[in-house]
Amino acid sequence: MPNSTILVTGGSGFIGSNFIPYFLEKNPSVKLVNLDILTYAGNPDNLCEVESHPNYIFVKGDIRDYSFIEELFNTYDFNGVFHFAAESHVDNSITGPKAFIETNVNGTFNLIEVARNKWLDAPFKVKEGYEGNRFHHVSTDEVYGSLGETGLFTEKTPYAPNSPYSASKASSDFLVRSYFHTYGMNVVTTNCSNNYGPKQHDEKLIPTIIRKALAQEPIPIYGDGKNVRDWLYVLDHCKGIELAYKKGMPGETYNIGGKNERDNLYIVDKICAILDEVNANPNGTSYKELISFVKDRPGHDQRYAIDATKIESQLSWKADEDFESGILKTVDWYLAKYLNK
Repeated sequence: MPNSTILVTGGSGFIGSNFIPYFLEKNPSVKLVNLDILTYAGNPDNLCEVESHPNYIFVKGDIRDYSFIEELFNTYDFNGVFHFAAESHVDNSITGPKAFIETNVNGTFNLIEVARNKWLDAPFKVKEGYEGNRFHHVSTDEVYGSLGETGLFTEKTPYAPNSPYSASKASSDFLVRSYFHTYGMNVVTTNCSNNYGPKQHDEKLIPTIIRKALAQEPIPIYGDGKNVRDWLYVLDHCKGIELAYKKGMPGETYNIGGKNERDNLYIVDKICAILDEVNANPNGTSYKELISFVKDRPGHDQRYAIDATKIESQLSWKADEDFESGILKTVDWYLAKYLNK
C-alpha cells in the first residue's frame, strides 16, 4: 500500500474525520483524497489538524453525480476507497427518506460502478497494476433490525431494516456484495455498532445530552429511555476499519462492536453524573433534574448488540476503550467545544 492514493468519501463527517488523521499518522506514505459535499453533517473544522498535511487533499463534491465521480477517478487513479459518505440520521430518514435513497443507494452505486470500470477489464479480470485495489464499504448494525432481550448480531444475521435509513444502508450493502459475486471486485464491508466520541454532530444523543445540560435546557430522551445500544468508541472503530481494509478477506463482512451495551437511561445518568463532578451546576442542582422524556419516534428499534468475534479472532482487533473510559474522553472534548465558543 505504500505510495497509494486512496479516496475517502464523507471524510468531514463524524467517523471519517476521526479516521483521516488516524490513518495518515499510521500510513505516512499514503495520500488521502477526502470527497465531501459538506452537508449540515460535514464540518471542515473537523479536519483542521490535517488541512496542511502534504498527503491530504480535500475535494468538495457529490457522490450522486456519476460524471463527477468518473472524473475524480481519472484524475487521481485511486488504489482504494473508504466509503463513509451517507445520510445517517434516522429521524431525518423518517421525515425525508428520498435523500437517503439518493445518497446511500445511488451514491454507493456510482462509486462502485466507476471503480469497477476503472479497475477491471471484465468480470474477474483485474487490470494490470490494479490487483491490490480494494473498495471498503462502511455500514451499520441497524441493517439487522432489532434484537430482543438476548442474542447478538453476527455476520450471518438476516437483514431486517426497520427505518428508511437502515433500509437504504442494507441496499448499499447488497450492492457491494453483488459486485464481489458478479464481477469479482475486491470489496470488504464493516458493520459497526453505535459510535461515540469527539467530532460527532450536535444532533446525536451524547452531544445533545451534554449541550442541553450545559445550556440548562430539558434533556430529551425518547420513550422510557430503555432502548439499548452497543457503544463503540470512534477510534476503536477506526482501528477496525484499517484492519479490515488491510487484512480482511475479499467479499467478507466484519462486524465491529464495543461490547458495551447500555440503555439510554444509563447514558444520560452517567453523563449527568460526570458533569456534576467536573462542571458543577452553578445553581447547586444535579444535571439529572433536566432529564425529560419525549414521545418515542416511529419504528424505534429496541436493542442492538454486536458479536465482534470474527474481527477479533481473524484480524486480531480489540477495543481499547470501554464505555466508562471512552465517555470521560468524550465529555472532556465537548466541554472544551461548548464552553470555549
